[in-house]
Amino acid sequence: MRLRALLAERLVSRGLGETRDTRPQASRLPVLVPVGPQEDPVEAEADMRRRLHAVPAGTDLVLRTSGSSTGTGRLVAVSARSLLASARATHARLGAAGRWLLALPAHHVAGLQVLVRSVLAGTAPLVVDTSTGFRVPALADTLHRALRGRDPVYLSLVPTQLVRALQDEEATRALRQVDALLLGGAAASTALLSRARAAGIPVVTTYGASETAGGCVYDGLPLDGVEVALDAEDRVLLRGPVLASGYVGAEPGGGACDVGQDTRYHDVSLAGGTGQGIARQEGGTPLWRPGSRLPVTLRPGFHLLPTALPGELPAKGGTGTVRVLATPDRGRLEEGRLVVLGRADGLINTGGVKVDPGDVEDALTGIEGVAEACVVGVPDQEWGTVVAAAVVLQPGAALDGAAVRRCARELLEGSHAPKCVEVLDSLPLRGPGKVDRRAVQLLLSRS
Repeated sequence: MRLRALLAERLVSRGLGETRDTRPQASRLPVLVPVGPQEDPVEAEADMRRRLHAVPAGTDLVLRTSGSSTGTGRLVAVSARSLLASARATHARLGAAGRWLLALPAHHVAGLQVLVRSVLAGTAPLVVDTSTGFRVPALADTLHRALRGRDPVYLSLVPTQLVRALQDEEATRALRQVDALLLGGAAASTALLSRARAAGIPVVTTYGASETAGGCVYDGLPLDGVEVALDAEDRVLLRGPVLASGYVGAEPGGGACDVGQDTRYHDVSLAGGTGQGIARQEGGTPLWRPGSRLPVTLRPGFHLLPTALPGELPAKGGTGTVRVLATPDRGRLEEGRLVVLGRADGLINTGGVKVDPGDVEDALTGIEGVAEACVVGVPDQEWGTVVAAAVVLQPGAALDGAAVRRCARELLEGSHAPKCVEVLDSLPLRGPGKVDRRAVQLLLSRS
């Protein structure tokens, strides 16, 4: 694959790739911007020429986020070093390098990381043919070819792909034999995880983003070098070597290491004459401890936070500050494990009651015969906003929208139960296979 070859070249040029010669190369390589196979390369290049400005130093690739919730993707500047840090930590967590299957678009971070991991492992990835869309028989065929070898077999899927694979006996048998199936890109329902694990499939849930070079929290536990904390409103904060360089252009939060204007960090002092800057917060409260909670709310994006209390010396060789990514997601920490609760801006306010779409989706997919669900808020004259849902049924399920709604009303409180349920053949998707919530919202608003 051309993109894998370019990635290998980039890693070698940075002294990070498939070579014993770790001396950095002097050659200056252009920034890579992966594009999708269905995109017009001329239009893609013109779009990038308009948007590619103020690229952070050290950028090797620029990735475009899917914008599945907001409708507007961002340009994320990523270094080869952060990609490789993620790949190495993934292999360490899985126990060994191995043979990877590529079943996701390589121009998004999850698919791109499959290529980076294959470069690190020194193996060629097996590519699932998705030229006409994701097809379960093509996945099963590629899995059978991979399983003939001696190397551990790994792959990454999004929940929608796994839902479809579990409806096929041949694919399910093949998935049962892999060493790990990394499941990410979107939240997986409790029902889906239960079905997959009951089938004997070794699912590893992953959480991350383009800003973290892919998944950086596996089954709730951060990868080596990654640390997790929460801010005052339970927003998930991440730090570590996997963080991207920043955002490209003058987008909101676009600085490579910016402190949000809505925070109360107002002062920078020198610690112990070392010349190392340490940001202070009013009152001198410690701002960062892994697994802790910050007393202020950070807006989504990259921030500089101190590694020590004001007046303390930073760790030897340290800079006194660390870069932290404030994600758009809410979470909680349970005995060191991160539980992601959904987007901070995703709660549905209906008549003054806040409803978590994830809770409703879990209830809907727990109904026998419901395979997938997407819950959104739609306008309503009386309540302002009401809960609505689009569902996909299991093959042969004898249900309709009214029946699903009746079942939901038995499981959920009145304000949480969907006021309308639309049955679809498939949920609209965006990017690497994430459910396009804005498209679902528009669809349900018209029904």
